[in-house]
Amino acid sequence: MNIHLNSILSQLTKPHHTISRTRILHALVIANSLSSDPFYATKILRLYAVNNDLISARNLFDRTPQRSVFLWNSIIRAYAQSHRFPDAFALFKRLLISETPPDNYTFACVARATADSFDIKALRIVHGKVVSFGLSLDFVCNSALVSSYSKLGLVDEASCVFRGIEEPDLVLFNAMISGYGNCGDWVKGIELFNTMQNTGFRPDGYTMVGLIIGLIDHRSINTGEMIHGFCVKCGLDLNDHVGSVLVSMYSKCKNIESVFKVFGSLVQPDLVSWSAIITGLSLAGYYVKALLFFREFLIDGRKKADYVLIASALSASAQLAIVGPGCEIHGYAIRHECSTEVAVSSALIDMYAKCGFLEMGVKVFDKMPHRNTVSYNIVISSLGLYGRAQEAFRLFDEILQEGLKPDETTFAGLLCACCHSGHVSEGREYFRRMTEEFEIGAKTEHYIHMVKLLGMNGKLEEAYNLVKSINQEPVNSGIWGALLSCCASCKNYELVDVITNHLDENKQENCSYGVVLSNLFAGDERWDHVKQLRVDNGGAKGKIPAISWISNTNH
Repeated sequence: MNIHLNSILSQLTKPHHTISRTRILHALVIANSLSSDPFYATKILRLYAVNNDLISARNLFDRTPQRSVFLWNSIIRAYAQSHRFPDAFALFKRLLISETPPDNYTFACVARATADSFDIKALRIVHGKVVSFGLSLDFVCNSALVSSYSKLGLVDEASCVFRGIEEPDLVLFNAMISGYGNCGDWVKGIELFNTMQNTGFRPDGYTMVGLIIGLIDHRSINTGEMIHGFCVKCGLDLNDHVGSVLVSMYSKCKNIESVFKVFGSLVQPDLVSWSAIITGLSLAGYYVKALLFFREFLIDGRKKADYVLIASALSASAQLAIVGPGCEIHGYAIRHECSTEVAVSSALIDMYAKCGFLEMGVKVFDKMPHRNTVSYNIVISSLGLYGRAQEAFRLFDEILQEGLKPDETTFAGLLCACCHSGHVSEGREYFRRMTEEFEIGAKTEHYIHMVKLLGMNGKLEEAYNLVKSINQEPVNSGIWGALLSCCASCKNYELVDVITNHLDENKQENCSYGVVLSNLFAGDERWDHVKQLRVDNGGAKGKIPAISWISNTNH
């Protein structure tokens, strides 16, 4: 009997087992009357969870009469890692009223789950439970709370938790520095980094990643280069994770030469590094180079592209509006069984729509097994651009029926659909629902769509009053430009004078609207105004010539 127990135990301690192997081990545990032992139950449950068999994991949990905190933690973590957050939270609530008290790892797991599900209220409840269970000074709990608050953009709350610890360790310092980095507050991140060094801690790769992720534009390039130099000095530049965020940082700062230099210095770039350079090049506008690197990645063949990398490559193809590479990537996604991932399907819809193949995008959407707000937003916006407003409206109703929450992008797509199809009354209603029913503040994009919708349908005065009602000064130039374009379309030169006087009274420069105003004055044969406008704006400047790229995809 002892031989059997030792054999089973040695098998259970091995890190990886297939689902069939797990079932064999489970059968051996039952055969040896060990299924009620929480130790063995926990081991088997974790193996089921690793193999994404949550049904078997839950059945095992429910049938185990004596449940240790480790067993509770394992089932809660299994649901949380599979993004089954309601199930994870429900089990957490059951644990709180059970005879088994939760430990610091329980709270850490649930805190991270609240952040992953973007549930601020639940995170604050978990924080309260941490305090009530006497774990307010526990490093594991506090590290999770700092990370979770930071991920939700609540960096002040994260900072309060951090400051309440008398002697934070390196993990907590890293969590707080990453929190500042995620919120783009690299100044405070560097201040804390200096404090950490003065305390006697030596930074590691996680420290440097936390610092670098906060550097998001060209204004911080000098700081980024100094941090890069520090990484080289400490020998951390060869760390793949550090290298990947350096690639992302230089890409966001559009320093492409440094992007290639850092990537080329990596001995064996991992999947994260490949994703960083392809995504970075795409974000920086180097779409062709992004696709070439993706092809190089596939030729290398040592790693399989994940859904994040595939979505980035599809985004580059969409921006080029060339369907050929997008179709090839779609084929790759199908062959590797990730075409139904939400991120990949959403990117496919966007790519096909921007390349002129909306029906293909709609087919992809129809076949999606799981949809989120983002995927609905993309197809609604695509339908809107094609003037298929009724279909966009139907999908909005479907969002509400599915229990999803529309956001500002949802309403931008709906207003775009109204604008392209001339649905004035529907546009007014969606704008009202957005601000009143869903309490979403109107942004520049929403105002531009509403101004164009009203103005292009003969309601210029209403459009002008809408612009005047905007509670921000100065009003974005794009909004005034949209209104002036409507004036040009309707040949309403009287309103142009009213708008020009308003801009002058509020000391707003006309240079942002120079071309539109010049064309309007010329259309009304007011050549003296055209001449004066050119003088005010520093003289006429030549237009940058347009560039077109026609690709033969039939090869």
